[in-house]
Amino acid sequence: MTGRTQRHRVTRITVAPASRTERPDVLAAEEPLGIRIGGQAVSLTMRTPGDDVDLTAGFLLSEGIVTTAADIVSIRICDGQQCGHEHDPDDDSLGNIADVVLRPGLAVRPELRRGFLTSSACGVCGKSSVEQLHVPGLTDLSADRVTVDATVLASLPDALRAAQRVFDRTGGLHAAGLFTASGELIVAREDVGRHNAVDKVTGWALRSGRLPLAGCVLLVSGRTSFELVQKAALARVPVLAAVSAPSSLAVLLAGRTGMTLAGFVRGGSMNVYTRPDRITGG
Repeated sequence: MTGRTQRHRVTRITVAPASRTERPDVLAAEEPLGIRIGGQAVSLTMRTPGDDVDLTAGFLLSEGIVTTAADIVSIRICDGQQCGHEHDPDDDSLGNIADVVLRPGLAVRPELRRGFLTSSACGVCGKSSVEQLHVPGLTDLSADRVTVDATVLASLPDALRAAQRVFDRTGGLHAAGLFTASGELIVAREDVGRHNAVDKVTGWALRSGRLPLAGCVLLVSGRTSFELVQKAALARVPVLAAVSAPSSLAVLLAGRTGMTLAGFVRGGSMNVYTRPDRITGG
């Protein structure tokens, strides 16, 4: 496994005044991570290396495989030989395998044993039907009485941006940040994929014994899609916010689960699509 960034030489071109120069540039790393449960491949996701144990734990949570840290006996990041499996010399996941051992008696849904490919841009690309998009474990968040001041919510994008260390070097990473209702940053994670960044946050919370995330706010960079709402709902996050737009299915799921969903949180304003009563002021 390599680092979170890689160097590459680029040609820098400007139009006015016209110039062309060669210089080094720093790129956000993107590499595969294969996830195996009991030696069986269940997923291959493209991600930025780092926080891979949290990413794996978040994936297990978001797929409804586990609900508590006690469901996981171990997660080991290794290559095929280290994990005790035969490896293919053409396997690009060599050195990027998460080997998971679950507690005895915990069954994995058969449809997960499909070795699907998930790109860094899509958290549900391996699903074979719409029905499989819905995972078990979604609960009603309506009873969570947390409120967030609109001024606090509007300030969170700047707070998350300040925590993006790798973005400062590459300009090419998404982020997810977990905040208290008063705006205190609890944890932030970066990745080339928005859904991976969220999995890294919820996986950290799972492993740290912080679930459910009642009274918390999850902020994501970019747009909000169905899978991000689902991941947040499984971690019982009552308020999900994003700097860009939500999809129609994201709004529908947020409404059904009693989640507050805000979009276009930037420049001192926001659109609140569901449960606006949790956002005070303004």
